[in-house]
Amino acid sequence: MGNRSLYSMERLLWGALVVCAFHSGVLHAQLFSEPDPNWREEELSMPPPPSERALREFEVSRASSNQFLVDESSLTVGDDGVVRYVLVVRTQGGAQNVSFEGVRCATAEHRIYAFGRPDGKWVSSRREDWERIGGGNFNRPSAALAKDYFCDGRSPPRNRDVVIRRLREGLKPVGQ
Repeated sequence: MGNRSLYSMERLLWGALVVCAFHSGVLHAQLFSEPDPNWREEELSMPPPPSERALREFEVSRASSNQFLVDESSLTVGDDGVVRYVLVVRTQGGAQNVSFEGVRCATAEHRIYAFGRPDGKWVSSRREDWERIGGGNFNRPSAALAKDYFCDGRSPPRNRDVVIRRLREGLKPVGQ
């Protein structure tokens, strides 16, 4: 092949990459767009405090020394499409943080409803907004749960048994 043919092929490949990148961005934006402008969150009731025997560990990052656990008995998949759960984070130093949270698969959003106190009571979160799930440290456990265990793309799992099975077997959702 001559230099001219290689140059033409290289330009063609770069053009194809640009088109793929553009379409990938468009598809990503559509994947997490608001599917229902009339969506309403269902009535919320606080779960009991986490049960040690119901805690299931999951991996967030191999770089983290924290232990991340979900209380299986708290897992629900609401009619509103929100997966709700109690998250327990334990540090190497012995600290423990407990929170009651939700993931909305249709919009890739996360919300903390309440924080657990040592006496087993809940303190409501001051924030009532849903926040985008991203790669930041603050919501990394939510991102891992949404991507690896809870969501099937834009859809929530069929039921809580699917989530529990995935957590127990370390399975990822179909198509991941």
